[in-house]
Amino acid sequence: MRVGVLGAGQLGQMLAQAGRRLGIELRFLAPDADSPAGRNAELIVADYGNEAALAHFMIGLDVVTYEFESIPIAAVRSIAGTRPVRPSVAALETAQDRAHEKKCFEELGIPTARSASADSLRDARAALDLVGIPAVLKTRRHGYDGKGQAVIRERADLERAWVTVAGAPSIVESLVRFTRELSIIAVRSMAGEIAFYPMVENHHSEGILRFSLAPAPNVAESTQQKARDYATKVMEHLDYVGVLAIEFFDTPDGLLANEMAPRVHNSGHWTIEGADTSQFENHLRAVTGEELGSTDVHGVCGMVNVIGQEPDVARLSAIPSVHVHMYGKMPAPRRKLGHITVTADDLDGVRNAVSQVRSVLSRK
Repeated sequence: MRVGVLGAGQLGQMLAQAGRRLGIELRFLAPDADSPAGRNAELIVADYGNEAALAHFMIGLDVVTYEFESIPIAAVRSIAGTRPVRPSVAALETAQDRAHEKKCFEELGIPTARSASADSLRDARAALDLVGIPAVLKTRRHGYDGKGQAVIRERADLERAWVTVAGAPSIVESLVRFTRELSIIAVRSMAGEIAFYPMVENHHSEGILRFSLAPAPNVAESTQQKARDYATKVMEHLDYVGVLAIEFFDTPDGLLANEMAPRVHNSGHWTIEGADTSQFENHLRAVTGEELGSTDVHGVCGMVNVIGQEPDVARLSAIPSVHVHMYGKMPAPRRKLGHITVTADDLDGVRNAVSQVRSVLSRK
């Protein structure tokens, strides 16, 4: 079985590692010759719109998937004319645009923050009147890790916020007062079987995921079931095959859907060591038509992102139950260079290990 992957970042790298264990050959297409996945599998270096490169990429492939959202939809549609694309083109198109994503949630009866679209500053003023203050201005496309966003705490902030997003088509969204951020990782097979990992508690700083805890503590079974129900609605609506992540705000009134990712997700990296079957393996199982693997969890896991600067890997590896994953990327501010997973029998064990990890990471 040969799987083509659009994009070749660290998510692709971990897909390639999972593919090797499953005996699945992966081929990647990305414009950057230094992409992490190229260290683990064949990489074709070209722009996504390069028709000759796309034709070469598709030779011998059984199915095509993707590891990030910002791929020109025209290229994906072109591929879908000759090869199965999983998750569906509709799923990618929905997740690429915050306005389409919001509409999807609303049509399926999934609670989400109130929002309105804005293609101009005049539209943004009208949207702010509708949504109210405080609010967040978010670009409809290409926003990730806190990019393309600006908080509006009073009406005078709007002009500055519009400059921050460079006048790009955006949405104005009500600022949610939440107690914590949660996510659910789900996977759906070609046969329609759906499996779920337990909800994850996520901690962000400057818009970037810094730490995840799985399973999320103190989540009622009714909340877990509500998240599973929401993910099921999205997957069935989009005829979805593969891994899907949905991020939620946990509020006193219940879960509010924030956004979805039609791919393997940063908040699911802990599954490599912490679950019977990782999200990466289950994604490949799903898109190749195989049965899904067990999503049962072993104990409690913490996942810490390595951001900006190289850590002392030897010192980290000496900490019991710590698993270090470095992506081979050049250090740069705000760049995810790797992640560290800690495993333990209980929450106290994870917190102790994470404290040791953070102590090492804080050393210059």
